[in-house]
Amino acid sequence: MPNIKSAAKRVEVIRKKTLRNARLKSALRTSIRRFNEAMAGGNKEEAGIKLRGALIAIDKAVSKGILHKNTAARKKSRLTLRFNKSVQS
Repeated sequence: MPNIKSAAKRVEVIRKKTLRNARLKSALRTSIRRFNEAMAGGNKEEAGIKLRGALIAIDKAVSKGILHKNTAARKKSRLTLRFNKSVQS
């Protein structure tokens, strides 16, 4: 435990931010998982809707500092490629 009052405050702030980050990261993973489930189900229209939701969630995660922008770009690219391959076949 911190002995200094300002250090104790920082511990509390960091705890709150960690919980917020975990909540946002979990929501991001859930949106990606829902897209993957829609792809596995073979419903292309639903998968397209879930893809848009996942892309929005990824962009929000970048704006909140949860993901690095290059990581987000890579994830978006892979999801979009996977969706486009299924649409073509």
